[in-house]
Formats: sequence, structure tokens, C-alpha cells
Amino acid sequence: MHHHGYLWAGPKARFDDEALRRPTHPEPPPGDGRPELIARYREVKAEFPVVDLPPLETAYWLIKPGKLVRGTWERPDGAAVWLGERLAEYAPRFDAEAHRDGVRLSGIVESAADRLDGGGDVSHGFYLERPGFLSLALLCCSPNRALPRLACPLG
Repeated sequence: MHHHGYLWAGPKARFDDEALRRPTHPEPPPGDGRPELIARYREVKAEFPVVDLPPLETAYWLIKPGKLVRGTWERPDGAAVWLGERLAEYAPRFDAEAHRDGVRLSGIVESAADRLDGGGDVSHGFYLERPGFLSLALLCCSPNRALPRLACPLG
């Protein structure tokens, strides 16, 4: 087992496009359905696997292109260090002052290491100024507990 790190930062409005953050329903709309519904289904089916937006279910990062992986670690503590570095990097831009607290951020890193060590995934999101959003995720890979059928995006 190893761990992958993912980071997305961008406009809150783009993050809010939830249709592109979830896989399509297993069954398409009926062929005689509303044209706009069929078009949206086709768009999401094509875009969800490749769009850089964070998926609503963390494990679905694993179906995204390997180029979106920001780091890979054999041990949970290495992944947690990366998370801590990203938190320190973005903390000055966090919209909520309470989220910038160093003790709180250290707790997030410690908790992440423990969760990864137990085979779980970690996902955190923070509102940024202007309004923006930061999504950070760490996933266990090969296999992932939530979706073990998903292969490693790096082969």
C-alpha cells in the first residue's frame, strides 16, 4: 500500500459545480428524455474522469489522471508531512482566522497520519479569500478501502 496526495485550489463558484464532482448515474437518461438532460449527462460522463475538480467521494481521485497526483509516499508520516506543508503554505489565505491556528493545524496533520496508518483516506477543505476554496486529500492506494476496485492512477 502507498499514499497519494491531491490539491485543488480555485474559485469557489467552480468548486460548487457538483455535477462535475460526482460520477454519472449508472443508467443514462432515456433516449426520448429532455435534450438538455441528455446533453448534461454526456458532458458529465466525459468530464468527471478527467476534470481536476475534487470529487465528492474522496476515493474517486483515483480514477483521475495521474498528472493530478501531487505526491506519493510509502509511509503515512511522509504524506502527513506534505499535508502539513500545504496547510502552512495556504494558512495565511484561509478565510476564517480560527482555521489559521497552528495548534489546530498540527492536530489535523497528526490525525491524518493516524487515519492513513489505519488504511483510511483524509480530505480537508478550506475557504480562501476572494472567495476561493482549497481542497487537500490523501488517499491510500492499492487497494483503497472505500473503492478497492479502483487501480492506482500511476500504474
